[in-house]
Amino acid sequence: MTTGASASGPTGLRPAAKIDPTPEVELDFPREWIEFVDPANDEHLIAADLTWLLSRWTCVFGTPACQGIIDGRENDGCCSHGAFLSDEEDGKKLHKAVKMLTPEDWQLMGEATDDQGRVRKKLYLEEDDLDDEPALRTRRFDGACIFLNRPGFSEGIGCALHTMALRKGLEPLTVKPEVCWQLPIRRTQEWVERPDGVEILRTAIGEYDRRGWGPGGLDLNWYCTGSPDAHVGTRPVWEAYAPELIELIGKPAYDELAHHCRRRQGLGIMAVHPATAIAQEKAADARAAAENGVATSAKPAKKARPAKG
Repeated sequence: MTTGASASGPTGLRPAAKIDPTPEVELDFPREWIEFVDPANDEHLIAADLTWLLSRWTCVFGTPACQGIIDGRENDGCCSHGAFLSDEEDGKKLHKAVKMLTPEDWQLMGEATDDQGRVRKKLYLEEDDLDDEPALRTRRFDGACIFLNRPGFSEGIGCALHTMALRKGLEPLTVKPEVCWQLPIRRTQEWVERPDGVEILRTAIGEYDRRGWGPGGLDLNWYCTGSPDAHVGTRPVWEAYAPELIELIGKPAYDELAHHCRRRQGLGIMAVHPATAIAQEKAADARAAAENGVATSAKPAKKARPAKG
């Protein structure tokens, strides 16, 4: 995105050597939630996970911290499986975005181009099943999404659509499949009946953790939301992911959410995300060690003898 980190953004010409990952935190831990009515719609209730939104998670794709979701394919990040399109509108948005791509954006454009030099849908999409229903997903080429630029590409690794968006000054969410730009925010919606018989729409905004992927999520090689190595952002999630959250719940609701996040942040959140807590503790230890090292090495120097004339 243009305003913060986002999954699979361009990160440089070559992948960095990986670090030994810090163990991920457990999936179950105390969380703080807040509920408020959407200022633009009194029949829309927002439930927000403050523990997640006030965490310091950030996308670490292309850095030494990202281990990839498949063992041995750490440079894919979370792009190994391709992206399912959520609906017809999601497909139309992707097709429009593909028309804006150039060979400088997209390493594998040739793999989606026919003999007449035209980029074809059938060459960058493939049919699959999702929840026992036919669905389209971005085609997988050589083990990962066809839109993923691989090591060795002149413009760097990362999502070709993301690269193009940054080049054009667009928000990546306007050109990427829905599942790609939403991660790692999880939105669930349901109609609920209040005791007075009135039905309202309840939208929950929280962390897209391993369980969000279904049973297979527990088998992923590594996953960033629970990794302290990814909780190193300079801004909390609610702020860094403002464009995505606005798209998910609307501007009036986001402004209200931001108000509550700022207030909770000022008071001090009680249920801190454990991955953020571990990351901050490691950073504090590193700073203390560095300061101690400086103090040790900064012993008073002996007086220099006057130079002989």
